Amino acid sequence: MVKIGDIEVGEFPLLLAPMEDVSDPPFRVLCKRHGADVMYTEFISSEGLIRDAAKSVQKLDIYEEERPVGIQIFGGDEEPMRESARIVEQTNPDILDINFGCPVKKVVCKDAGAGILRDIPKMIRLTKAIVETTSLPVTVKTRLGWDDSSKHIVEVAERLQDVGIKALSIHGRTRVQMYKGEADWTLIGEVKNNPRIHIPIFGNGDVSTPERAVEMRDRYGVDGVMIGRAAIGYPWIFDEIKHFMKTGEHLPGPTIEQRAAVAKEHLERSIKWKGETLGVLEMRRHYANYFKGIPHFKETRMQLVTEKEPAILFEVLDGIRAVYDEITT
Repeated sequence: MVKIGDIEVGEFPLLLAPMEDVSDPPFRVLCKRHGADVMYTEFISSEGLIRDAAKSVQKLDIYEEERPVGIQIFGGDEEPMRESARIVEQTNPDILDINFGCPVKKVVCKDAGAGILRDIPKMIRLTKAIVETTSLPVTVKTRLGWDDSSKHIVEVAERLQDVGIKALSIHGRTRVQMYKGEADWTLIGEVKNNPRIHIPIFGNGDVSTPERAVEMRDRYGVDGVMIGRAAIGYPWIFDEIKHFMKTGEHLPGPTIEQRAAVAKEHLERSIKWKGETLGVLEMRRHYANYFKGIPHFKETRMQLVTEKEPAILFEVLDGIRAVYDEITT
């Protein structure tokens, strides 16, 4: 049984990656229902939390049904990070996660996210400060390094473990790569198989099929995998991986009715959580995957990603079965 601190998270846990404007409570609860073991929130700015910025504070919301859940924070300065850790602890998550992996320019330019990979001593100091500030188990998500010449993740993992983190998730790309090219799991495997490492090591990057998850487990020995983009609009990925790991067989994909029903529930939850305008807008990135592979679906998909009125969107989702029958007969 894999543990993050004292929290049991399964024999081979599947983690939902923190994704901005994706990993919100409405989506996380659907992923939990479909087999995800550990949830992580969208990353939250330490500066935003301290200023009590509405968007940052809202990201602290968690549902009881999604536990265990980790709240992820980012920042480049020690005091704001300490203070945000105290704020996070008051909201009672199960885990506090530090983002040292986001490659986006507006984050990196503040020496936060993957930006801190250019200053490993600072990365270790920040982590130590947060571990000392909170009683929550602290985990870290990071990348192999800043660029090809600075892939120091094996040493970095040891140093992070030494200052007290309870698990480490590693994305198999450098910051310079962003999300391009193929994720390199070789160094993730080296970290996991380093005899000095005793905390769980989770691999992340290009886990988009059950076969890929099994390959990463068997080839590199990781304790679990973190899934990001493959879960967008497709929470069933977690159930499918677990079924394949258990039986060696593929779970039948969701029916058109199931896809429409879950998309509708997702939209309902999204509107309830963040209001009509934002709830409708941020659902749009999910529709393509909810209905991926459905033939002759372009017109309906275009309606879903352009319509602003919730009532009409619900009507479209309710009528998808009839539309599908019409275009496939």
